[in-house]
Amino acid sequence: MQSRAQSWNLVWSDEFNYQGLPDTSKWGNEVGFASNNELQYYTSGRFENSMVENGNLLIVGKKESFKNADYTSARLVTDGKHNWTYGKIDARIKLPEGQGMWPAFWMLGQNIHQVGWPECGEIDIMEHINNEDIMHGTLHWNNEKHVSSGGTTPCDVTQYHNYTVEWDRETVKWFLDGKKYWEVSIKDSINSTAEFHKPHYIILNLAIGGDWPQNPDATTSFPDTMYVDYVRVYQNNLK
Repeated sequence: MQSRAQSWNLVWSDEFNYQGLPDTSKWGNEVGFASNNELQYYTSGRFENSMVENGNLLIVGKKESFKNADYTSARLVTDGKHNWTYGKIDARIKLPEGQGMWPAFWMLGQNIHQVGWPECGEIDIMEHINNEDIMHGTLHWNNEKHVSSGGTTPCDVTQYHNYTVEWDRETVKWFLDGKKYWEVSIKDSINSTAEFHKPHYIILNLAIGGDWPQNPDATTSFPDTMYVDYVRVYQNNLK
């Protein structure tokens, strides 16, 4: 019997095998301040915060005065350009560590602009905070209130790793370098998980400060960089 893993077909990717600003046919930039009491101002079209070189996308967090903020960074999204319902979403990434650093690779429901959060659903493929030697994968949704289900796994995030979810009609599964460490059932929209049977778009960002990691301190090194070797989306005939 053929395994599910052998049936994935690549449907979209950015291999970052070019130079300059991120490909605008694939990525947009969210601009301004974000939520969660984060400190950075997200910029667009600034090589200082997001650029492609040497086969990687670089998302750079900087300590600088900019638009009433003390830090700048970038948040790249496929919002309004590309979205998917179900699939294997995979990226090879190397992350910065440091107090107050909060890099993430995640997805939001494309209908967020109509229904808001958490009704749109959120799939956190990878989040990391501060100097922890673990990474987090989490599902957020609405079940009469905001609810979530997530797992963690040991990880030296300063090295390149593959962060992956496999998402179909029945489950969302999280993998680090091909090894599964968490799973949530969404079969028949159990526990009000209808959000995860609708299109989601991809986000890559490096947040600084905020409610979860708290603020940078004197030990935090700036500038620091999130390196993304590639992002790939696969789908199969077993949707």
